[in-house]
Amino acid sequence: MARYIIEGARVFDGEQLLGVRNVEVDGPRIAAVGGSATAGAERVDGRGTTLLPGLIDAHTHTDIETLRHALRFGVTTELDLFSFPQTMTGVRRAAAERTDIADVRSASVGMTAPGGHPTQLRGNQNDPDLPTVARPEDAARFVEDRIAEGADYIKVLIESGKTLGKHVLVIDDAIVKAAVVAAHERGKLAIAHALTIAAAREALAAGVDGFAHLFVDGPHTPELIGAFTSARVFMIPTLTTLASITDQHFGAHLARDSRVAGRLPQPWADNLSGDFNTYPAGDFEAALAAVRALHSAGVPILAGTDASHLGAPGMAHGVSLHGELQLLVRAGLTPIEALRAATSVPASTFGLPDRGRIATGARADLVLVDGDPTTAIADTLSIRDVWRSGTRAVR
Repeated sequence: MARYIIEGARVFDGEQLLGVRNVEVDGPRIAAVGGSATAGAERVDGRGTTLLPGLIDAHTHTDIETLRHALRFGVTTELDLFSFPQTMTGVRRAAAERTDIADVRSASVGMTAPGGHPTQLRGNQNDPDLPTVARPEDAARFVEDRIAEGADYIKVLIESGKTLGKHVLVIDDAIVKAAVVAAHERGKLAIAHALTIAAAREALAAGVDGFAHLFVDGPHTPELIGAFTSARVFMIPTLTTLASITDQHFGAHLARDSRVAGRLPQPWADNLSGDFNTYPAGDFEAALAAVRALHSAGVPILAGTDASHLGAPGMAHGVSLHGELQLLVRAGLTPIEALRAATSVPASTFGLPDRGRIATGARADLVLVDGDPTTAIADTLSIRDVWRSGTRAVR
């Protein structure tokens, strides 16, 4: 593999802006940050740009095609939060062997009740049979089966359908608690899908480690924020999804950006331009305020989009993470805090120490952008170059 040096760029290392530094890459790893250039290495002119760690989308549902889209927009790792092993096993193998698609980790199938979410959304997807859990004593077996499929973490779905347009059966509290215990016994994070305050309270009582969504059915209270803080959980708010289900037209705004137009296949551009609009009564501004309160209280915020398949409108892999960063800043995070939410914070939360940072020895997952997203977050979309494991991506 080639040895090259990115010269003259401002470097955001995943935690802070280092200023202008040379970053030397040797094969798939970062060889040095700072210092003089090695003789004979290829030069990459970074003047007027900012170098970022490869971005991490902490909530997706993905496949090989969409991992390719993600990489095109600087997302070098996706954390899949519900997939079927019949497809994900091959996707993971491809991501481990190739550098033309983003890397991926997965929860495999999420735990739900018989007839529970997401069955109401998947009728036309030709899915395999969905394993479900009806009794607490079956939760441990469900967790073991997911780990046997290669699951990196466990997801539980606490969903009535209130915010998604069709009511469904909700998994019992005791089953959720049993699944969390089983996940922890096997050293796995337990992550809750919860879009309402009631579901969030149930997940907190069960002892989950983090949330795949923020609630959108009402304003937060100091007591609720305190419960999140005391539980030491992390939050992936998926403001992109909340915008879509409350009909904010945010995806359409992204699709019109000149840095996006023409870089997505037309079906995905159309998908990005739509909205679920299943919960127009939802309070999107209250959700932004809840993110602000959680962040101020010290709850780790991770950037994730819930980008999925065609037919899940308002989202597109890769592109939507840039929109999520803009929404996090709108919610009150600084641009640097938003960048951390898509780099070092998800890397440390999900036990991925080789990425999310620009440091000697780290994977050379890198994004070079024009401008300075540490002060103007929308500059993350001004992508000049992307590298995945040291290999420059074709854009």
